[in-house]
Amino acid sequence: MMSRSYTNLLDLAAGNFAALGPSGGGRRRSGSFGMKRMPRVMTVPGPLSDLDDDDDEQAATSSVASDVPSSAVGERLIVVANQLPVVARRRPDGRGWVFSWDEDSLLLRLRDGVPDEMEVFFVGSLRADVPPAEQDEVSQTLIDGFRCAPVFLSPELNERFYHHFCKGYLWPLFHYMLPFAAQLSPTTEAAASSDGGRFDRSAWEAYVLANKHFYEKVVEVINPEDDYIWVHDYHLMALPTFLRRRFNRLRIGFFLHSPFPSSEIYRTLPVREEVLRTLLNCDLIGFHTFDYARHFLSCCSRMLGLEYQSNRGYIGLEYFGRTVGIKIMPMGIHMGQLQSVLRLPEQEQKVAELRQRFEGKAVLLGVDDTDIFKGINLKLLAFETMLRMHPKWQGRAVLVQIANPPRGKGKELETIQAEIRVTYERINRDFGQTGYSPVVFIDRNVPSALRLAYYTIAECVVVTAVRDGMNLTPYEYIVCRQGIPGSESAPEVSGPKKSMLVVSEFIGCSPSLSGAIRVNPWNIETTAEALNEAISTSEQEKQLRHGKHYRYVSTHDVAYWSRSFVQDLERACKDHFRKPCWGIGLGFGFRVVALDPHFSKLNLDTIVMSYERAKSRAILLDYDGTLVPQASINKEPSAEIVRIINTLCSDSNNIVFIVSGRSRDSLGPMFASCPKLGLAAEHGYFLRWTRDEEWQTITRTSDFGWMQMAEPVMNLYTEATDGSYIETKETALVWHHQDADPGFGSSQAKEMLDHLESVLANEPVAVKSGQFIVEVKPQGVSKGLVAEKILTLMKEKGRQADFVLCIGDDRSDEDMFENIADVMKRNIVAPKTPLFACTVGQKPSKARFYLDDTFEVVNMLSSLADASDADPIIELEDDLATSVSLIDISDEPPNLGNRRDEGS
Repeated sequence: MMSRSYTNLLDLAAGNFAALGPSGGGRRRSGSFGMKRMPRVMTVPGPLSDLDDDDDEQAATSSVASDVPSSAVGERLIVVANQLPVVARRRPDGRGWVFSWDEDSLLLRLRDGVPDEMEVFFVGSLRADVPPAEQDEVSQTLIDGFRCAPVFLSPELNERFYHHFCKGYLWPLFHYMLPFAAQLSPTTEAAASSDGGRFDRSAWEAYVLANKHFYEKVVEVINPEDDYIWVHDYHLMALPTFLRRRFNRLRIGFFLHSPFPSSEIYRTLPVREEVLRTLLNCDLIGFHTFDYARHFLSCCSRMLGLEYQSNRGYIGLEYFGRTVGIKIMPMGIHMGQLQSVLRLPEQEQKVAELRQRFEGKAVLLGVDDTDIFKGINLKLLAFETMLRMHPKWQGRAVLVQIANPPRGKGKELETIQAEIRVTYERINRDFGQTGYSPVVFIDRNVPSALRLAYYTIAECVVVTAVRDGMNLTPYEYIVCRQGIPGSESAPEVSGPKKSMLVVSEFIGCSPSLSGAIRVNPWNIETTAEALNEAISTSEQEKQLRHGKHYRYVSTHDVAYWSRSFVQDLERACKDHFRKPCWGIGLGFGFRVVALDPHFSKLNLDTIVMSYERAKSRAILLDYDGTLVPQASINKEPSAEIVRIINTLCSDSNNIVFIVSGRSRDSLGPMFASCPKLGLAAEHGYFLRWTRDEEWQTITRTSDFGWMQMAEPVMNLYTEATDGSYIETKETALVWHHQDADPGFGSSQAKEMLDHLESVLANEPVAVKSGQFIVEVKPQGVSKGLVAEKILTLMKEKGRQADFVLCIGDDRSDEDMFENIADVMKRNIVAPKTPLFACTVGQKPSKARFYLDDTFEVVNMLSSLADASDADPIIELEDDLATSVSLIDISDEPPNLGNRRDEGS
């Protein structure tokens, strides 16, 4: 049955709670091998319409095509954000609307970096409440005149989506604020605040529903074969899964404009895996800084078991055959827009007035939104401390703080505002003089021209946010201080330009401003000293720092940012139409599996047919991760596995081997009840054909002195890595770290690999890493070589194989897959022999086939056993062995009362 969880996207999209309208659901699908399993897999490439019964979902007629008409010609970039870069105003007479571009929106400016031949189309909501009767007309006006498609959310839904979940829960969490206290009442204003209340399931449902409305608007305008989708910020993190469900091959990018928290914070999110998986339905995910990207990758590793790879400077996550790119690129500003304001004739007058007002004063400037993370009060406290510690600045230094009106609401924000007011009033009272106020506090919207005028006259800009995604204030300040040549607004236009920055180390722009004075805003005294240093620095030092910053800001503008992202999105999607793909999974577990054209799922009918035709078969099986799950605590083979193996072995046409990295002391007892089974232990170093034969070695290596060199090194890492241990085999040493911290264990494994390779450089050994292991073993020993030896000996004995099945799950098995691919060319097997190299799990492999898990492996082997011609004598021996094992050997006399005579 389908999940009843409201986190199931199918349930939410179909309306399984009141706010979503009529109910609906999805259809069951049987597993690939006909067993009773959770219905979750769509095994036919193409449309996903079969997943839903809704008529609107059935309209999707292919995985990449839509029946929705589109006006797009050629490639187009559809930018999806919570708000459109458009300002909507009512006409003075109240009849109709007037629209204009929002010149301060950087989303609007990203068009400058998009190729000229690519149209940019915007999807988002308006910052205006448009009555339902006017929505169609407004939509048409915006589409025709602005290439914008508005999304209309009801006030109730927008309240729960934006204020409750986005601003009240996600935004504080992503800024490292945990919701330790519950809201007092869901009916109070606090419930709509950004105070960081606890997770509310109904608010999450509203978030998903709002994302569904954005998805429906995108579907109205999309041409999925030609369009690129660029989704922006945490408001729309559920959107990629909606889009990917409808269009398998759609090209989707996502950029997060806020911080991404560390795994210790993020893991408190009750829907943590759902959010990660929906983001992984994108092709490219962008972050402002490496720290944010590192936190995301760490969460994927710890919660989903995904490890990233770096290839020629590009970071990627392998996710069901798709490579999800990770982009690290801080956003820039729009130089042209700022310079056009600076060129305005009235701008020089504004600058002149401010210079006259603050003549003889060292002006420090802060420009922040009013919220709980901008650290405005910390800045005021640091300025107060500087005036006390350095009295020379009393009467000479002025802090101008522009506090933009808050976008959120709540008690905590009100408390912060009250504290700010008390602080700056105290500073002005304690240090103010006639005609001098140390703090000029402006708590209203300041026009862009006036804000830029303040930048122009300020000696230093101070940003003390305790957490901020990017913060472009320092960039704008640097451009304004550079000024416009020939303009009086340029400071000291005839001479070198200068500027100083004091920035928090917790904001996204900090890493790119290497000449800034970085501070921990929580350390008031250190920040106070930084303020003193900034306005006391020599003129030459200020010029050097300014020049360094201006070169960076002027070349890494918003156009550079968008151009770089679009180019990487194109590169990440270049294989979309080359690989076959399938959509599988329900709800937020939905994902698209993309496969190499030559890599396909092992078909049960095909292998059984080839098996039945063959007269000399070789079956080579890995054990851990192939016959039993890697995560299984009990590693002993089940009675079902023993039965299947004995049935396969009893067919005189079969040679069956377990080829494992386990020691012979481990494998032998495990399969003591399989007399005809061949075993290859320690990757093939030890080999025996049946239970009654002696073990033999396939190489003549006898010098294991290297173990005395390797073991001390491995002991060092074992002592330093909690949860790790060393497995000592006869011919190899294996360091296991599956029970250690994932990040630390992986880091230690890489370090150990380099260390061992250095120490053992002149020894006849191979040092290799695998799934949660580092192994040292003799050279010339691999599963590939033992597979080749088995097939060669079969040929020498006159039983040349005409059917080869090889199954494994990790890197050591790749040697087997690679070797058996060449045996046909070397005539080791019969001509036209079907070779079935099969890996477990959908992942990059040298095998041509895959099965999803150990369940399907056992199911497939069971089907081969059913098609076998079992030797009745062998079966009788197995029955007798089973009977003997059941004989009661206790001291109690046997009860013969129910004994039947033979033949009765």
